Amino acid sequence: MAHPQEDTLIARQITPTPVRLLVLDVLQHHPAALSLADVELLLGYADRITVHRTLKIFTEKGLVHRIEDGSGAVKFALCEPGCTPEHHQDFHVHFFCTRCRETSCLSTVAVPVIALPGAYQVQETSLVMKGLCENCASAG
Repeated sequence: MAHPQEDTLIARQITPTPVRLLVLDVLQHHPAALSLADVELLLGYADRITVHRTLKIFTEKGLVHRIEDGSGAVKFALCEPGCTPEHHQDFHVHFFCTRCRETSCLSTVAVPVIALPGAYQVQETSLVMKGLCENCASAG
């Protein structure tokens, strides 16, 4: 009987390997988006290149999306169910907390559609808001 995480990878045409299963587990059980360094730290010992390749494959196959939150490190979070390798459907706001430095997907807050003039063609839209997350704001 297959493990649910194996099924998740197979559904995205990703060959399950021990490292890929571990990276998926880390992403599924962490509430905030994670950088490559975060994933490595949470895994303990892991080959940086292997983890990097795993995150790249996950992105290419529509399993995770990249977030550039201005912190200097690209972060990764699981995609919404409708994402495909050809087109990510993660049109939601990302929130970067200036105190705890975590980035959260606010999947219930949609990125507004902005009409551009002339022949401009949007290929990617990203909206990162910055401030204090719920935990930091309530801590005072």
